Amino acid sequence: MTHNPIPTKEQILAWLADNPEHGAKRDLAKAFGLKGTAKIELKRLLKELAAEGKIQRRKRHYHDKDSLPPVTVLEILPPDPQGDLWARPMEWAHAEDPPRIAVLTRRDDPALGAGDRVLCRIAKGTDGYEARLIRKIGVASHRIVGIFRKGAEGGRVTPIDKGDMKEWIVPAGAAGEAKDGELVEAEQTGPKGRMGLPRARIIERLGDPTAPRAVSLIAIHQHGIPDDFPDEVVAEADAATPAEMGKREDLTDLPFITIDPADARDRDDACLVLPDDDPANEGGHILWVAIADVAHYVRPGSALDREARNRGNSTYFPDRVVPMLPDRLSGDLCSLHENVPRAVLAVQMKIASDGRKISHRFTRGMIRSVASLEYAQVQNAHEGRPDDKTAPLVEDIIEPIYACYGALKRARAIRQPLDLDLPERQIVIDAAGKVASVQFKDRLDAHRLIEEFMVLANVAAAEELERLRKPLLYRVHEEPPTDKLDALREVAQASGFTLAKGQVLKTAHLNRLLQAAEGSEFDELINISTLRSMTQAYYAPQNLGHFGLALRSYAHFTSPIRRYSDLIVHRALILGHGWGKDGLSPADIETLDETGQHISDTERRSMTAERDTTDRYLAAYLSDRVGSELTGRISGVQKFGAFVKLDDTGADGLIPIRSVGREFFHYDREAQQLVGADTGTVIGIGQRVLVRLAEAIPVTGGLELELLELDGATLPGGKGKGGRRPFKQGRKQGALKAKKRAVARKVKRTRK
Repeated sequence: MTHNPIPTKEQILAWLADNPEHGAKRDLAKAFGLKGTAKIELKRLLKELAAEGKIQRRKRHYHDKDSLPPVTVLEILPPDPQGDLWARPMEWAHAEDPPRIAVLTRRDDPALGAGDRVLCRIAKGTDGYEARLIRKIGVASHRIVGIFRKGAEGGRVTPIDKGDMKEWIVPAGAAGEAKDGELVEAEQTGPKGRMGLPRARIIERLGDPTAPRAVSLIAIHQHGIPDDFPDEVVAEADAATPAEMGKREDLTDLPFITIDPADARDRDDACLVLPDDDPANEGGHILWVAIADVAHYVRPGSALDREARNRGNSTYFPDRVVPMLPDRLSGDLCSLHENVPRAVLAVQMKIASDGRKISHRFTRGMIRSVASLEYAQVQNAHEGRPDDKTAPLVEDIIEPIYACYGALKRARAIRQPLDLDLPERQIVIDAAGKVASVQFKDRLDAHRLIEEFMVLANVAAAEELERLRKPLLYRVHEEPPTDKLDALREVAQASGFTLAKGQVLKTAHLNRLLQAAEGSEFDELINISTLRSMTQAYYAPQNLGHFGLALRSYAHFTSPIRRYSDLIVHRALILGHGWGKDGLSPADIETLDETGQHISDTERRSMTAERDTTDRYLAAYLSDRVGSELTGRISGVQKFGAFVKLDDTGADGLIPIRSVGREFFHYDREAQQLVGADTGTVIGIGQRVLVRLAEAIPVTGGLELELLELDGATLPGGKGKGGRRPFKQGRKQGALKAKKRAVARKVKRTRK
């Protein structure tokens, strides 16, 4: 019996190139008529070809190294101008660009969009690769930002995210030109391998992770914040010209001013207060709030509009801003610079002497700001320390503004919005991009009056659109959920305060709790705990009120340069008043629910990115102080440790419970406490601590702390300042005490 001769390596390569869908060893054996020991020789040849890099083995199939496997995962690309659908392979380990693959869809295939991941059957067509859908497996690939560590066969990426500790494997050929220790962005290309780690490829090199200004760049990439404007968007913005007066109301003779931070990058709101000469409103005021007319430049369906909606909002970092709109608009045409005519949507509000809004009127107009001022500059002028710029404005412009604010404060006291007192920290970056200092921002009446004016204008916008019966996006803030209120109530009771139960919760109840704690050692604890009990605000076309501001109707109107929600409200006003063809479009109205969800998500994305960046800058700032002793207060407790907010910087660090003493700590979830099994030592929210900074990791923003003193006393085995020691209990006593507290709480709830 004769057998076919063993094929040469060239014959094997030729057959695999012609038959990419049949790459199993048995397929090759059958094609060449091999049996018995000949199959062993075939296996040897295949291993040699793989070692030489001429073929690749994927699972049990061999393939030409330059070809795609017959079944593979693809990422759908945006359709071309002809509407044809294309894709690229998720795995591609070659230096040259991956091939574009034509996706041939059937009538019953699901709709596919850019970013979708699909499992497809691949075949070579006359003009390249063609793909037929097997199934849709996900939307947008998982990406991470991390540090690349080069290895013998590719390397690994260690994520910079504090919550993601697993590494990603980068196969040989998928690292590109990435260097060891470099910051990279990686994209998942396959499921977990033999070691349980996902496979990835490097898609972008971000440079030295320790370089100044790399911090915000990390957050931008990590959270997928778009920071480059497409060419068509830039071109559209550059082609814009200043709005003309046309049918607008001429408000250029009114002495509007803008009041902003010293480092303001845009000025989208101006204000003015005049005395009301109506005898029926004695002691009243006429308050004007004018907002940049962004809708004139960003038309529905335009490239600018699509990109603004995609971004949802501007994102602010200590060293840079990722704007919602190109600088030609945000820094120029839509910025209310002094002595320059600028198009606005404005609202005139009649305010009673007790701060009530009696009426309002909206208009589309043109203003000319007489001065661009800073908060501190305005406050100094009001307090009798004017400079050359503010001195001529004090009597006729600045003092009427403060008088109106005084009236609005009286109305605010009756309304009682939530009055949290949480200082805001400001990271000051020097010219080299490093942290120069960490300061807590001053809260001046100049800040508060602008906030109050803007709140009133937002209320007026919501009420006006309700009157006009036009759709809009409300700013919704729902009441706190029951479980969070219960947690706040327990913290309050443990601190010696009371939060009423069994009645409809109002912000006034929370304010009474905050006032009771004011000035006490529990002041910051009660403020933080109250904030944590709140739900997150969001955008929706349904009006569910704003709990925190104690308002029935509220919409964002005052910042269309940096929030897409405000642009929608502007368009709704334009549509309702018939001010032009650039109002709310049918497409805007149809997708209002979806837009509200999307921009709520982008807002949370920006908040997370900003918080992460602050954490990293603070870790970099404190990295030179490792070993120092710092004071702070416990702000959170988990099974694995306690979080501490440090006094000087407001930075958050972690005391790992494994590093506290030599005893086991019981985690009491309901009381938010850790209780020592041997000593009964209680670690809970609000306690003052002295800690040593054990580690600061700028790349992740992590701070690890060592607990030295708890409420002025050392832990067992050490002396605190003054030689105080905590009271000691036995293991059984500590565990029993924790159990008794839990039982007491359950009984208390049952009785109520």
